[in-house]
Amino acid sequence: MFFFLLIAMVVVVAAVTLAVVGGGDSAALPEAAPEHLVDPLPAARPLGRADVEALRLPVAARGYRMTEVDEVLGRLGAELAERDARIAELESALAGAQATARSGPGLFDKPDGHGPGDGFAGPTDDPFRGPGQENGR
Repeated sequence: MFFFLLIAMVVVVAAVTLAVVGGGDSAALPEAAPEHLVDPLPAARPLGRADVEALRLPVAARGYRMTEVDEVLGRLGAELAERDARIAELESALAGAQATARSGPGLFDKPDGHGPGDGFAGPTDDPFRGPGQENGR
């Protein structure tokens, strides 16, 4: 009698295992659909702080789905590189504009209002010429 109960119990456990694992099209536990990003990052415009804060990555059996994380990190890296390049471009343009503004037409003018090419020879133009001496004499 003991062997009969043991064999019956093994058959019942095997039947339940086959039913749970699924032996056909009508499995007791259907395959779960993998999670994907419900609200992906916008492709038509640059990312903003609100986009990154609202981002929720789907979870897999052992943590986050690597393909989704790689896609998001790649997009964020590209956006940051593009912004860094634009900032560097704007900073160099600003530095050039500031340098041009500083080296305007009055930079080399003397305090008395005469410029370097106006023919006026002041006492500080040539230290080897004495006062009253002209060019070439």
